[in-house]
Amino acid sequence: MTENGERPTRPRVTLTDISSRAWEHPADRGALVALRQLKGFDFVLRKISGLIDERAVRLQFLGSAIRVDERQFPRVHRLYTEAGSTLDVRQLPELYITNSPIWNAFTIGLDKPIIVVNSAMLQGLDEEELRFVLGHELGHAQSGHALYQSLLFWLMRLTGAMNWMPIGALGIRAIIAALHEWSRKAELSGDRAGLLAVQDPAVALRVQMKLASGGQLAELDTTTFLAQGTEYESSGDLRDSVLKLLLLEAQSHPLAVIRAHELRRWVDEGEYTTIVSGDYPKRQDDDNASMSQEAKNAAKSYGDAFARSQDPLAKVLRDLGDGLGGVRDWVSDKLRPPR
Repeated sequence: MTENGERPTRPRVTLTDISSRAWEHPADRGALVALRQLKGFDFVLRKISGLIDERAVRLQFLGSAIRVDERQFPRVHRLYTEAGSTLDVRQLPELYITNSPIWNAFTIGLDKPIIVVNSAMLQGLDEEELRFVLGHELGHAQSGHALYQSLLFWLMRLTGAMNWMPIGALGIRAIIAALHEWSRKAELSGDRAGLLAVQDPAVALRVQMKLASGGQLAELDTTTFLAQGTEYESSGDLRDSVLKLLLLEAQSHPLAVIRAHELRRWVDEGEYTTIVSGDYPKRQDDDNASMSQEAKNAAKSYGDAFARSQDPLAKVLRDLGDGLGGVRDWVSDKLRPPR
């Protein structure tokens, strides 16, 4: 610990010219591809974009929150600029601190996103943990998530008033459900960006533990917390599987233990180490990125997650697939003409 109670920091690698593709979860990009193909989505996007007054959103925070700079919340400003430098963000969005007891931070806006951090986060996090949160939000901004987060926010507020639209209420609900699925995957992308900003997996894990407990880190055990994620994924029966699906349906964020579990998996699989070692996609190559390949990557990500899942429903579906595959092979063998 340093004299002011903070943990000593370690040197961080500057990720020059890093593309947001480096931290984006494959299912994040894949969900956006699927979302854009959803019937009526373009229509809703155009309509809602016209209803959102981005200038009014900024003015609301300019008038009611504190804009962070060298003189206001200078410590936060330093951490923010450092996180931006590590992720090589050339133009930092405006950052605001707003008075709220809720542990939350978010990125909102259409053409010019702003980042808002609730005061509870400042009170409950140390410097490195706050660096992770700021990197998480910068990841959202760099990935262009703010547009879709704003769309989801306004759709949730305006659902009741939009039943007149040609695609109807069911169509709106389908788009909201698709946006929720995308949002959960986008949060995993943000967590990866946060980890790349802080470059310390232990810090990222502490943030998830504090989010889950309201900051009571001294009462928690890291191994047991991670074990909760494994238990959540694998325990119970088919009823629990269905309940988990229902619980997630209207959630914009993955559950805290699952976020920790997913980030730990990303580290263990080696992609994080590869990036901080200097091997990552560059933003100057973004225009040449293949959307069809991104869709394939997303499908593979979902397939891999299904294959390794210990969820009871996933096990049943895998067994069913194996059984059908065996029947198919048996039928093919019986119907094969003699040579």
